[in-house]
Formats: sequence, C-alpha cells, structure tokens
Amino acid sequence: MDPDQLPVDELLQDARDARLHAYAPYSRFQVGAVVLTRDGRRFPGCNVENAAYGLCNCAERTALFAAIAAGCRPGDFTALAVVADTSAPVSPCGACRQVMAELCDAAMPVLLGHLGHQVQHATVGGLLPGSFRLPDATE
Repeated sequence: MDPDQLPVDELLQDARDARLHAYAPYSRFQVGAVVLTRDGRRFPGCNVENAAYGLCNCAERTALFAAIAAGCRPGDFTALAVVADTSAPVSPCGACRQVMAELCDAAMPVLLGHLGHQVQHATVGGLLPGSFRLPDATE
C-alpha cells in the first residue's frame, strides 16, 4: 500500500481504542496498537502487565502476535500504529522494534501517536537499523 493512501486517522483511532483494553495495574501506562494487513484486516493490541515484569507484553507485539495467530505471515503487514498517553508521539521499545524487523518489511510505515493530534511517521527499518536477522538460507 502506498504510504500516502494509508488511513492514518483511522489507524490511530483504532490504536487509541485498543489502548482502553490495556492491563497496566503496575505502571498505569496504557498503550494501544493496531497492525494493518495487506488484505485490509486490522489487528488491535494493548499492553498486558504482570507482577513478574519479564512476562509483560507490549501493545505492538500483542497486535502482531494476534495477527500471526490468526494465520498472517511475515510480510503480510502494511502499517502499524501505536498510541499512548504521552506528551509527544510514543516510540516502540527495543523488543518491539526487533519483532517488527522480523515480521515486517523494512519500508513498512509505523505511525507514532499520542492522545493529541501530533503524529510522527517512521519505518520499521528507520526504527531499528542493523536489526538482528537470521542468515539467508541461500548463502
């Protein structure tokens, strides 16, 4: 999908809506995300915390993992939007960036937002240059 044809406002609203489902009793930092597939499906995600912090999962990974669980495959994604209650657009953590690098094309748009109207446009590759990758099986 051409980045100029992305339904930016709709994706950011979907991420805002997903944020309302977050389970964040420890940090109270609710994050929502939505991933858009090539066939037009949207998979929402929210962060889910746990008293054992290593077991927490971010909204971006929740959305991507839900899509994979529904049968999507790496490369099926055309955009991801993420929103939090921050003063400026929120940015994915390193773990989410690595998962995006594994499952999404480097040129895939990532929309960074917050509860206001400011949006920062990024790409998966721009968020994590030099990401860890398995060697190409043909090498």
